[in-house]
Amino acid sequence: MVWRGFWSYCNMNQSDTYSVIGLMSGSSLDGLDLVCCTFVLKDDAWQYEIEAAACIPYPENIAYELKSAFYKSSTEIAQLDVDYGKFLGQQIAKFIKKNNLNPDFVASHGHTIFHRPNEGYTLQIGDGQSIADVTGRMVINDFRTLDVKKGGQGAPLVPIGDRLLFSDYGICLNIGGIANLSFENKEERIAYDICIANQALNYLANQVGKEYDENGDLASDGEVYLPLLRQLNSLEYYQKPFPKSLGRESFEREILPLLLQTEINVKDIMRTFVEHIAIQIVECIEKLPLSKMLITGGGAFNRFLVELIGVKTKHQLIVPDSLTVNFKESIIFAFLGVLRFRNEINCLKSVTGAIEDSCCGLIHIPKV
Repeated sequence: MVWRGFWSYCNMNQSDTYSVIGLMSGSSLDGLDLVCCTFVLKDDAWQYEIEAAACIPYPENIAYELKSAFYKSSTEIAQLDVDYGKFLGQQIAKFIKKNNLNPDFVASHGHTIFHRPNEGYTLQIGDGQSIADVTGRMVINDFRTLDVKKGGQGAPLVPIGDRLLFSDYGICLNIGGIANLSFENKEERIAYDICIANQALNYLANQVGKEYDENGDLASDGEVYLPLLRQLNSLEYYQKPFPKSLGRESFEREILPLLLQTEINVKDIMRTFVEHIAIQIVECIEKLPLSKMLITGGGAFNRFLVELIGVKTKHQLIVPDSLTVNFKESIIFAFLGVLRFRNEINCLKSVTGAIEDSCCGLIHIPKV
């Protein structure tokens, strides 16, 4: 990180308009989401417009390395961090060239390997300096570590974007590898992870040779198995107060053993798990004032799941256009980069439980 170079760059580039590329790689390993947005601050309100967006499926070797990184040694993870950073840089460079873009900088979430905030650490790989050197662009990454050092969960991070970019909705629900939500409560933004979602559903779909359960068709053809549903709904996590967050550790340690020991067909397991997700989501929103709820993330395309949630709640469910569904998190990470660039708060203590709000993110200037 070159601080003197960074502040010189800031002093020469004061503006209320920014073009930023945001990157997101979710825990469900659906692929790399890339979006380039223009953000404009006008009359004290932020607006955005998508310039270009793409979802890049992971090559088999990259997907394998990311999936197995959880079990690798620290030396192997350090090497993967650099290699994956170079891969991200290459994809960004192709994205810029294909769409004739000229972004001010790049904001990258990285790919989460470990998330153990209660033990004082979290790790999202994708070396920022490697991305900067390959692309020749300033890069902001590592948006979680500072908050964890301040006693926070380091997650969720999207609520500041929900507040400033999607304020038309009383509730913002994202259904990705993990389902999470955010909402305003007494002038504070509240947000937390609800439950494991597509991490489990995609795992189950893989067992029958499918990448994912399109539209929820497999689950809709199954039946709820009550013993498994009771076990899932009894998990200790649901009794904990927020702020709280989940990681792959929760799936591996608590969810997967229940799925493996259940001797019923996969469709019935999937149907049961979809029921579980819907129940947990509705339990979290039922005490909130009736409002419009924005649903994004890959799970928004699971029609069966969305319909099930709709049956259980009186909130108005809004599934937006496919660009917003697919790229909302990438849009917000680009926006987190804008706030970091402006040295403004982008991580809320009311969400994470940290001792104070933070301006999170490490800044990397290309060496050449």
